Amino acid sequence: MESIQATLWVVILLVAVALVFDFMNGFHDAANSIATVVSTGVLKPGTAVLFAACFNFIAIFIFHLSVAATVGKGIVDPAVVGPHVVFGALVGAITWNVLTWYYGIPSSSSHALIGGIVGAVVAKAGASALNAGGILKTVAFIFVSPLLGFLLGSMMVVLVSWLFRRATPSRVDRWFRRLQLVSAGAYSLGHGGNDAQKTIGIIWMLLIATGYVAPSDTSPPLWTIISCYIAIAAGTMFGGWRIVKTMGQKITKLKPVGGFCAETGGAITLFLATALGIPVSTTHTITGAIVGVGATRRASAVRWGVAGNIVWAWIFTIPASAFVAAVAYWLSFLIF
Repeated sequence: MESIQATLWVVILLVAVALVFDFMNGFHDAANSIATVVSTGVLKPGTAVLFAACFNFIAIFIFHLSVAATVGKGIVDPAVVGPHVVFGALVGAITWNVLTWYYGIPSSSSHALIGGIVGAVVAKAGASALNAGGILKTVAFIFVSPLLGFLLGSMMVVLVSWLFRRATPSRVDRWFRRLQLVSAGAYSLGHGGNDAQKTIGIIWMLLIATGYVAPSDTSPPLWTIISCYIAIAAGTMFGGWRIVKTMGQKITKLKPVGGFCAETGGAITLFLATALGIPVSTTHTITGAIVGVGATRRASAVRWGVAGNIVWAWIFTIPASAFVAAVAYWLSFLIF
């Protein structure tokens, strides 16, 4: 009985840490949802984070748990997962998030978590415990999601330019100040739908590993779903302003029409990935869309040096978080 209680307390602690990660995910990635709508002046920062947080939570009613299933059962062999692995994964992801937030680098919370899971599992059982298909699918979208965001953002600019070719600039600006609310809401839906499910997935993984949920269950407990969506929405409300500045001002200068095109292209990418059950980076997606919008005007409109620094952060996210997770996995034996 004592060992069961001890395990229960460890599970409760790890669920709490997972929700902290989820909160930080919203905090870290708030810029993805609001940077364009703030930088164009359509919404004030305080209003924008509340707006985005509401749509983060509303996503609970729209998207199936395909991404949660991929994270919970499709990245690594569930049989090797245990409390020490989950602890290592979360510490690796949180450490990378804090570091990149401090320096204002829009890296991927999603890939930090995937890297953390991989690093902790390899430390325990070696590379044979990894699910190659799930990892390859996730890694492929490191490249696919920004390219798709770039393509769709560019196409939206071309389409809008043709549709409004006879309209005056003032009329276009007036229209897209309203329409950008729609695109920002759609992007925030995609952000909540894809990112909250990653934390649902790791909690689900933990509950299966500790015997609190049967491996045959097709969905996690309802409380995990609700708590994760609340946590990510709360994180978004607090907003990571350092990253908002990078996303909204440093990559390229945006007007409402450009913000609408970037958010719409990014939202379509996120909706598609979530439907396919692929955990993608909202950061990669919106960065690609913003660069696509800027490059459509002219190549010099994009500050390629800033974009290059962001890409380097993308490259290092998985290995860096995996390394920290492996170290945290071994240290966890000194804690519990």
